[in-house]
Amino acid sequence: MRKAPQPMPERVHITDVAPRDGLQNEQGFVPTEAKVRLVSLLADAGVDAIEVTSFVSPKWIPQLADAEEVLQQVVDAFASRQRAPALSALVPNEKGLDRAAKFHSADRPLQIGVFTAASETFSARNVNASIDETLERFQAFVPRAMELGMRLRCYISTAVACPFEGAIAPQAVRAVADKCIALAPEAFADGRAELDLGDTIGAATPEDIEALLAVFNEDEIANLVLHLHDTLGHAADCVTEALALGVRKFDGAAGGLGGCPYAGTKQKRAPGNIDTALLVQRIHDEGYETSVDADALQKAAAFARQARDNAGQEAHE
Repeated sequence: MRKAPQPMPERVHITDVAPRDGLQNEQGFVPTEAKVRLVSLLADAGVDAIEVTSFVSPKWIPQLADAEEVLQQVVDAFASRQRAPALSALVPNEKGLDRAAKFHSADRPLQIGVFTAASETFSARNVNASIDETLERFQAFVPRAMELGMRLRCYISTAVACPFEGAIAPQAVRAVADKCIALAPEAFADGRAELDLGDTIGAATPEDIEALLAVFNEDEIANLVLHLHDTLGHAADCVTEALALGVRKFDGAAGGLGGCPYAGTKQKRAPGNIDTALLVQRIHDEGYETSVDADALQKAAAFARQARDNAGQEAHE
């Protein structure tokens, strides 16, 4: 008797944020060619999407002053790739959209990311604006981005806890999420836009993830992205919980780069984003699939750590 075919494992989408979120707070400047090389290695590893850079003012984030140069070189290099990951960049305002739009085309759409928070204090400290003020800024340019055919990701930081206010109520996150959805309701409805919930200081436990996701319905959860930091070493267990509750999109950073500057101390820097290798391994252990090649990812992670360390050494010389 022929055995019944086994169901195919569900596919989980991976975005690597090392080139932007992983590097943006480094004091030593990582050369443009190293950033481009890192993006190329991540593409070789098979991640679904890469957060390449941010079109923020260089005076606020000097590390990303080469945003145009990096993205232009990446777009040129990816033109000959048969399979290329999606590319994304943070856009804080209308000027940022103008800069980003130069790298968007119908055959190679660019995803833009906008950034708010669930904590008023964190929003004020991080972007010098209230939550509503950040959303008003987005309202000025998000509709035009949608008309251009761009995709949209709305990041909500401090979705679990804030370094200044402590625990954040899930309903507070839900309230901000609804305001984000109102920026482009049709795009959220048809999947061109998504919410990215960030455990900015890495405080989450699986129980926190369960409580957070309880304020979203099943369809919304399927389109959520979870952005975990590994400050307390609970991130992998949070991945397990999120998978069980229906999350199928995650952010990671090759080599575990990054880390919120508010989560560390003067003596010790906080660990960064969940290492993409750890993220992928936990997803596979739970019986799900990704498109990531572990050996190629290890190569990208080694390069990412070396580029960061080299820049750090030069900054202290």
